[in-house]
Amino acid sequence: MHPPPATPPADPGLREQVSAALLTPHPWLDRAVVLAWAAATGLVVVGFTLLAEGASHAFAGLTSDGVAGPWVALVVTPLGTVALLAWTRRFAPGAMGSGIPQVVRALDDDPPAPQLSWLVSLKLSLHKVVLVSGGMLAGLSIGREGPTVQVGAGVMLQARRFLSARTEIDAHDLMVAGAAAGIAAAFNTPLGGIVFALEQLSRRRGITHSSLVIAAIVLAGLVAVSVFGNLTYFGRLRVQELSWSLLVPGLAVALIAGAAGGLFSRLMIVSAQGLPDRFSRWRRAHPLRFAAGCGLAVAVIGIASGGHTAGAGYAATRGLLEGQDELPALFTLLKFCATWLSAWSGVPAGVFAPSLTIGAGIGHDVATLAGLSREATIPLIALGMVGFLAATTQGPITAFIIVMEMVSGHTMVLSLMACALVASGVSRLLSRPMYAELAALLPLPAADPPAPASTPPSPRPGP
Repeated sequence: MHPPPATPPADPGLREQVSAALLTPHPWLDRAVVLAWAAATGLVVVGFTLLAEGASHAFAGLTSDGVAGPWVALVVTPLGTVALLAWTRRFAPGAMGSGIPQVVRALDDDPPAPQLSWLVSLKLSLHKVVLVSGGMLAGLSIGREGPTVQVGAGVMLQARRFLSARTEIDAHDLMVAGAAAGIAAAFNTPLGGIVFALEQLSRRRGITHSSLVIAAIVLAGLVAVSVFGNLTYFGRLRVQELSWSLLVPGLAVALIAGAAGGLFSRLMIVSAQGLPDRFSRWRRAHPLRFAAGCGLAVAVIGIASGGHTAGAGYAATRGLLEGQDELPALFTLLKFCATWLSAWSGVPAGVFAPSLTIGAGIGHDVATLAGLSREATIPLIALGMVGFLAATTQGPITAFIIVMEMVSGHTMVLSLMACALVASGVSRLLSRPMYAELAALLPLPAADPPAPASTPPSPRPGP
């Protein structure tokens, strides 16, 4: 009998591949982790929204109590501004400003770990939530939507600690997903978050896992919708048909909003750069005193406006869209100055929502000067909102989508889009993209801590 043929030895390389495949987590586990953190990001933004709105209502209640109520702002706003800036400089210097420049810098430069944690981290996100809410409590003219970009990126970045070692999902995709998810949840506009990610955050590098990033953005937006409901911030535009008689006023709104937004963007950049003038020298030498001066100026503007310039400006914007003309004549200019001074003070502050209010004021003022009826004024207000936001951020598509979703202005799709493009084009004649310029001016810490200086050996004592 012949002996049975010997079994060929197993290929050791194949055995290692099978073992690695069995031991490597399935890619869907990593995706589940990312989606779970996207839901967590939505919850954090919801908490941020409730805290900021509560702080804004608290300031309004404080300054409306009795005859002396409005004058309380002369003490509360400067002291609050100084306290917020001192805390930020001491414990969270990376939280200054809106936070969008920090995320842009982190995405464009791929900084080392020490610099990345200075720009985006979970600890920084928690500081940002408290500090921006504190600014609302102090009566500054700031918004929370821009800061949610940094908050969302910081929360989502923590997901990489729970991903498998062989995952292809990197920090870049996580930060894009978190930042855009923050916008989606803050504005209750999932489509706006997606467009913001594509237009503002992925200019130099594409999104590797685009479907996963989009799913995370939508999930965070759905979390906000489940809490606040599927409602638009400013209701629905009562626009049935746009007549050709609004062409000239609408073009005027687009041009004025573009010029004003370009000027605002330029002021923000120049304020961050600093000029050889008295105010810039004072700001560099005495930042806390300068912040107190900015806070005092914002308080005076608030008193002059009857308290309408404090906070993000949701009530004022909605009132304009609903035909309530109770705002002072110079409200648009006052809101413009209060928002710029609040940002110039150096405290954590967003300009997204105040930009919508300023734009609404521009549209209302043009309609008033043109002698238009209340029904014809509403479309110009919407055009002003999208025009000033597009000019300030130089992101026309994002501005168009966000405003369209916030006011349910589907009947004005083409008009809103055209206004955004015209205003953004005018702004580019006056200023470079604000967020990119501010990102380049960030004073990042050293990538590696400096090595301790070597001390020469002490001389040996003589005999």
